Amino acid sequence: MNLSLWDKLGDWLVLLAAFFLSGALVVTRNEPAMLGFRTRALEWSAAIENRLAWIGDYVGALEENRRLREDNIRLSSQVARLRSHQIENVRLRRLLTLRDTLRSDVIAARVISKNLTTHRGLLTLSVGARDGIRKDMAVVDERGLIGKTVLVSERYSRVMPLLNTDLRIPAKVQPSGASGILRWQGDRRDRLIMEHVVKTEPVHSGQQVVASGYSQVFPVDYVVGVVDSVLLRPGRIEFTIYVRPAASVDDAEHVFVVAALPDSERTALEQLPVQ
Repeated sequence: MNLSLWDKLGDWLVLLAAFFLSGALVVTRNEPAMLGFRTRALEWSAAIENRLAWIGDYVGALEENRRLREDNIRLSSQVARLRSHQIENVRLRRLLTLRDTLRSDVIAARVISKNLTTHRGLLTLSVGARDGIRKDMAVVDERGLIGKTVLVSERYSRVMPLLNTDLRIPAKVQPSGASGILRWQGDRRDRLIMEHVVKTEPVHSGQQVVASGYSQVFPVDYVVGVVDSVLLRPGRIEFTIYVRPAASVDDAEHVFVVAALPDSERTALEQLPVQ
């Protein structure tokens, strides 16, 4: 049994003993040949260590690069949030200034949903009948007119905005006072059309367009937009005026509802048929 085990392991044990013996000789002998061999072995081991160290440095650099990317994403997100808060604060301050300048009482509201994917887009506000909101009240922000309320529940209200082909706004061009009707054609979101403007006064690009006051809904002289271009077709006595809206419905977030109702006596009179 013992002889059989030696037969199996004897060669390996002899090889292992010879390996240790040769290692001891290499380390302890100081002959020139051995010294040269040890020097070359140290050079080889140093080269291998350098390669291994380079791999470690590369792996460490990858890890550091990953951490830096994560830090950059986190910092970019923080900067974006701070910038958003700054823009919102500026708008809120302007809204507060607007509230002090409007002639009517206003009700602050927040836009909580938008459906602007069709030609009859609507907004939903966070205020309703319990807050004093009624149908046919103008909705504005610090930049200009947004639209008017069309549906009101106890806590919410729906707004027909500028980007709705059903909305009509009686408006005039300043300083000439040339008046017409503003509407959205349903194509470009950055342009309204003003029609029925008789060419009695010159109208130029860059002039301001405001609510005319002929409607009881929209506050008189409140900004709607700026004249973008003016067309006069041959044989026509009316201008076709394209207007850039002052307020963007797409990014409207905080608004005011102008708490002014139409005069019931005037409304009843204007609805009577003329015999």
